[in-house]
Amino acid sequence: MDMEFSVCNVNHKDASRAHLCNIGEIKPELYKQPSLEEKCAEREPETAGSLHFSLIYSQEDRTLTVRVIDACNLPAKDFSGTSDPYVKIYLLPDRKRKFQTKVHRKNLNPTFNEEFAFTEVPFLELGSRTLQLAVYDFDRFSRHDLIGQVVVKNLNGDLSTCKEKDYTMDILCINQEKVDLGELMFSLCYLPTAGRLTVTIIKARNLKAMDITGSSDPYVKVVLVCQGKRIKKKKTTVKKSTLNPVYNEALVFDIPAENIDECGVLVQVKDYDKVGSNEIVGYSGSGMTCLGQGRDHWLEMLDSPRKPIAHWYQLLEHQPAGLSSAHNTPRKLSSCFYAGNNG
Repeated sequence: MDMEFSVCNVNHKDASRAHLCNIGEIKPELYKQPSLEEKCAEREPETAGSLHFSLIYSQEDRTLTVRVIDACNLPAKDFSGTSDPYVKIYLLPDRKRKFQTKVHRKNLNPTFNEEFAFTEVPFLELGSRTLQLAVYDFDRFSRHDLIGQVVVKNLNGDLSTCKEKDYTMDILCINQEKVDLGELMFSLCYLPTAGRLTVTIIKARNLKAMDITGSSDPYVKVVLVCQGKRIKKKKTTVKKSTLNPVYNEALVFDIPAENIDECGVLVQVKDYDKVGSNEIVGYSGSGMTCLGQGRDHWLEMLDSPRKPIAHWYQLLEHQPAGLSSAHNTPRKLSSCFYAGNNG
């Protein structure tokens, strides 16, 4: 039986070489690690109960009325197994007008039934405004705990008619890390006429021990951030062998009034090491892009010009989300902004 076959010419040398190249080829995409922001985005946000509220817009009066009705299934924040909740209301990006409900003692299902009116809000601006309702737990002796927040965007679409619109939305938790790294107190003071921000590092307490001796040599580094770009950094003196340092040192930055809403300060507590690299103890920060306490502190400073506003901050293991380092080029800033911070 005759069989037909054919022979294919294969260049074994070239094939082998190509195969070896493929084996040894480095593919960067295989080694790429997801960023902290990407990891957080992959997780489903945790909820902390729900908030019931309503909105109505009057085109005739150019007024947005917010009625905070009630909240359900709030988490217990106090040792007694309950909370003392209240709600702060912002119409972002406006920082001057904010409202706050009354505090409801020992209640995880509070009924508020309070109305607040944001006046002089043109209808065409509603599309660029964001309504933020932040739920807090009141604490008489320390900083108030942020339970979570509700955010409503695209207000012009929802409020195109003059009818009241009812909302029941999940309260989204703000990640607050549980690692005990200690606390830092600093004050913010802004002089609009001079365009000058003073960050006074006051003191820290119960810092994490970073040395084998069970102590640390802490100092504080403050970085001025604008539109994601680091503009200027300053630092305090080093305090030797202490976990409860007292500084009372003022660090001054020049920020023109037209740029203040786009800026913030990233605060780092570091342990000085004469031999190796200095280690990070923890982070905190304040600015318009921050969430929770960092944003509230900045707003309080802007609402009280020339007055130092001091707060205690629980140190975080990672940089605050709104102040994370970015590589984008900021929009054009005032020339005196850079001139004043090049010294």
